[in-house]
Amino acid sequence: MAPPFLVLLDADNVQQDRLLAVCRVTSVISTPSHNPSLLSARHLLINDVSADAEQIIADLDTGIDKAIVPLSLAKKLVGVVPATRLILLLDVANASAVPDSLRNAISGVLLKTISTDVELIRSISTFFAGLSIHVLSEDKPTPSAIRKLASIGASLVIPFSELETSITIADAFLAPVISDRSDGLFPTIISSYSQGGRSLGLVYSSRESVAQSILTGKGVYQSRKHGLWEKGKTSGATQEVVRIRIDCDSDALEFSVVQHGSGFCHLPQPSCFGSIDGLAALENTLTARLASAPEGSYTRRLFNDQELLRAKIKEEADELCRAETKEEIAFEAADLFYFALTRCVAAGVNLRDIEEVLNKKAAKVTRRPGNAKPQFMSNDKNNPVSPKNPSRPQAAVDLNAPIALRTVDLSFIGPEDRAQLLKRPVMKSDEMIAKVKPIVDDVRKRGDAALLELTAKFDKARLETPVLLPPFYPFTSEELDPAVKDAIDVAYANVRKFHAAQVQDSHLVVETMPGVTCSRFARAIARVGLYVPGGTAVLPSTALMLGVPAQVAGCEQIVLATPPRADGSVSPEVLYVAHLVGAHAILRAGGAQAVAALAYGTETCPKVDKIFGPGNQWVTAAKMLVQNDTEALVSIDMPAGPSEVLVIADESCNPAFVAADLLSQAEHGVDSQVVLVSSSLSDDKLKEIEKEVDKQARALPRVDIVRESVSRSLIVKTPGPEEALQFSNAYAPEHLILHLEGASAWVEHVKNAGSVFVGPYSPESCGDYASGTNHTLPTNGYARQFSGVNTVSFQKHITSQEITAAGLQKLGPVVVTLADCEGLQAHANAVRIRLGEM
Repeated sequence: MAPPFLVLLDADNVQQDRLLAVCRVTSVISTPSHNPSLLSARHLLINDVSADAEQIIADLDTGIDKAIVPLSLAKKLVGVVPATRLILLLDVANASAVPDSLRNAISGVLLKTISTDVELIRSISTFFAGLSIHVLSEDKPTPSAIRKLASIGASLVIPFSELETSITIADAFLAPVISDRSDGLFPTIISSYSQGGRSLGLVYSSRESVAQSILTGKGVYQSRKHGLWEKGKTSGATQEVVRIRIDCDSDALEFSVVQHGSGFCHLPQPSCFGSIDGLAALENTLTARLASAPEGSYTRRLFNDQELLRAKIKEEADELCRAETKEEIAFEAADLFYFALTRCVAAGVNLRDIEEVLNKKAAKVTRRPGNAKPQFMSNDKNNPVSPKNPSRPQAAVDLNAPIALRTVDLSFIGPEDRAQLLKRPVMKSDEMIAKVKPIVDDVRKRGDAALLELTAKFDKARLETPVLLPPFYPFTSEELDPAVKDAIDVAYANVRKFHAAQVQDSHLVVETMPGVTCSRFARAIARVGLYVPGGTAVLPSTALMLGVPAQVAGCEQIVLATPPRADGSVSPEVLYVAHLVGAHAILRAGGAQAVAALAYGTETCPKVDKIFGPGNQWVTAAKMLVQNDTEALVSIDMPAGPSEVLVIADESCNPAFVAADLLSQAEHGVDSQVVLVSSSLSDDKLKEIEKEVDKQARALPRVDIVRESVSRSLIVKTPGPEEALQFSNAYAPEHLILHLEGASAWVEHVKNAGSVFVGPYSPESCGDYASGTNHTLPTNGYARQFSGVNTVSFQKHITSQEITAAGLQKLGPVVVTLADCEGLQAHANAVRIRLGEM
């Protein structure tokens, strides 16, 4: 957890040993006039609103951990300095004045207050949820104040001059620490600072031993039998304490130390948990060889012959660049690490030195261009690194290789890796919006003329008019397959029945106090635009999913937009659905140009109030662009992204069903997101599912698309349905399929999903076409805050209030008081003038 207190340098004459003691347990806040060079981690407090932003960035580049700045400076630094490096300096009275945009661009707040009012701090912290809260109070610091602030996730800032006079460093540090042991001792993990935090052993600490360690920098602990003991005092295996931390439950400690001598353990091994491995073990081996390698040996030659070592480093770096397979890259990287670390050990550089340099580089705000030096750039721009075997062709897709998902076990990964599993491909919205803006502007300015030109360019269809008007059925030319017509009729009936039941036509009326009646009622959005992807594809299902709820909601004007075929026609299936849902016009255009026509209107295309429907990146970017244009005055349904499905399966599942459900989404596109979450599935059952995925995929016409999308997809192993649903709720899938025993009982555990398909006989395909639910659903994790398209999506709610004279006599004084409080006299007068007439 974060330290329970910070220290503010407020004096010119600072006792260096006390400052070092502080740095062992917390961070120090300095000002431009107090910048001691021995502080390795510190915050810089700038209270001067005229301070130079460039200088602050330069200070951060030198290793300052965070800059604490007032509101006016923070606004200058937002977008330039990462949020993790900014803390806002704020008076308690001004806490609510911070805009949302700024709250999202900082990592914490330092609140200046007269007194340590914990309840006030607690209420203020709600404005800054997720941020660190630090409190600088005029009260004297006490362990009680630190403990109370820690209980609400805040830390106290203590002036340096108050240490040892008002409170000791140890008392401040240990204020929130508790012991669940009868002897009051704290379990203490000892970790190696110079070996990347590897655990060395477990000891116990008391308040007295911790206080001595803080002040002396030596490893002092509490023996359960013999009292205080200083590590290495008799054996010589001494410790330098670098940092002491409290665990997340405030009942255990970690001492990060530099261990000297034979090691921490009383046995001849570096750690109580045995030997070490990895780079730390290699460093120990090379250090030993530097001292003892025989003359003439290869290792001694490497240490003594700088030209030989330089040549080996260049050789291994070149081989790493040429490596292609995962195994080759790992092998060559290991060789390069060996020789690079040999160079470091020979020069007296250890792994911790390297890590500190990496930390400093990572802390830089200013970035280098990142260009390579000319001597390392190849003259052949198309082949910067020559392959090891020039005659070998580039690896092609192995059509005989299994079509398989990669597997991850949640039990063996940390929070950062788990967070990576939840991420989707990100559309570079700024780039796409820049690409669609000229198209949107062209349609906005030139109307139908631009539409016709863009349709000819992108859809290869030359039209006389972009809009078709009813009647759309019966057709004058192309016939509709009777079987398809019957299927559409059944789907239409089911979708209409389900969406008609969602109509909110009740009039909510509430008397909030005598004589004051408030109400809310629904009205259909008057004009809606429904985008149906098309061209080479035929998607009557999307026309149904958008048209039916618009129809049952009572929208006055329904404009359907779909790309035409090359001959300018629209598929009979889509025309038939347009007829069923009562569409008023069909815009024969696709992409950004169709969205622009719906948003602004043209000579023939009616302007709409809200645009619905899925589409590619061009459609999505255009929808995002027009919804933010006040000239368009149009809203959109939801953000869109690649199709996705998450399937949770246990041992009761049918492997063929599971595989089929995964593939039903994988065939949409190479960027489709497909996840199988295993709920205690045996290895044999997983193999059956993977075998079915491979077998069924090879029988599909779109196998090439499936092969690529499945290769990027996941099997996530979890120990049971509770954990599986926790992962699913964090992922928030567009489609969630439950292949679980007693599946219906698990639906109540679903918190985030676009649509849920329950049990073995509920394939996602049914929801896509004809069960009755809507298939226009939130993707990219937006199911956390968005619903799928439904009837209410096509409605808006209006509130009303009716107040009688008697009601105004009771409510009016309340309104006048609040309006006067806010300084809005005209608001108050609108009530006073009425009260005066009574």
